Amino acid sequence: MEDESGPKITIRKAAKDEVNFVVQNVDMSLANALRRVMHAEIPTIAIDLVEIEKNTSVLADEFISHRLGLVPLDSTEVDKLEYTRDCSCDQYCERCSVTLRLDARCTGDSTMEVYTSDLVVERRGDSVGQPLFTEPDTRGILLCKLRKHQELRLKCIAKKGIAKEHAKWSPVAAIGFEYDPWNKLKHTDYWYEEDASKEWPQSENATWEEPPKEGEPFDYNAKANKFYMNVETVGSLKPNEVIHRGIRTLQAKLAEVCATLESQEKERHGDASVYGGATAYGGATAYGGGPRFDDPMDTRW
Repeated sequence: MEDESGPKITIRKAAKDEVNFVVQNVDMSLANALRRVMHAEIPTIAIDLVEIEKNTSVLADEFISHRLGLVPLDSTEVDKLEYTRDCSCDQYCERCSVTLRLDARCTGDSTMEVYTSDLVVERRGDSVGQPLFTEPDTRGILLCKLRKHQELRLKCIAKKGIAKEHAKWSPVAAIGFEYDPWNKLKHTDYWYEEDASKEWPQSENATWEEPPKEGEPFDYNAKANKFYMNVETVGSLKPNEVIHRGIRTLQAKLAEVCATLESQEKERHGDASVYGGATAYGGATAYGGGPRFDDPMDTRW
């Protein structure tokens, strides 16, 4: 018989760049922590340095550099790269970065369009840092346009990072997060002019919960139990990878807290710890030592 008291996840929609799911039987702090981790703490790769050798287009160097920084790059195997701050090199090297080059020159009378497919990765045998394309038959994102005799020649250095450092490293475009769609807990005070029900229509998530009954007394001990999330990715990671890595990152942060507390207890009481030696976070877990992110047969997310 299914345990209704334990955490439960219901997948409502799974697409190439989006996943919509419901998390139940968890505390609000845990659901919100997962949302924040997916937003800001999952490592990806993005262009961080741009060395412009020649630019005779109508766009300024800074404008082109900004556009290049927002280009999504394949981050499926980003773990193969080190953070630049942890690398032993002076500025960047093959262990902590990916080099891309762009060399475009318009020689005809018609306007030349430069896309992300014109970016060429130098000296790397895997897919890390490759520009992504929404559709196979397209050339990617339009970077700029060149007229006759105009030229754009540059070198890009893509590095590993997280969105806490800069938003360009975020693997998601947006994460929808809602709970208590009927506002039974009165966490929101709707401002309205005439009729709140007309001016604030219910979301589709309201169909997943029972509406409030007329004259029902307010429950001061009630807590939110269902959390509705809609994760939209930018393409650098697949939706299931974003959720997998978000859970793994959150677990690592919690394990660090447990390890710190255990260390402090050992200092106070000797080798015996109130946590009883090895914790549930030491050794293999359901995430560490479990399925790999690049395993196409893994559907347990």
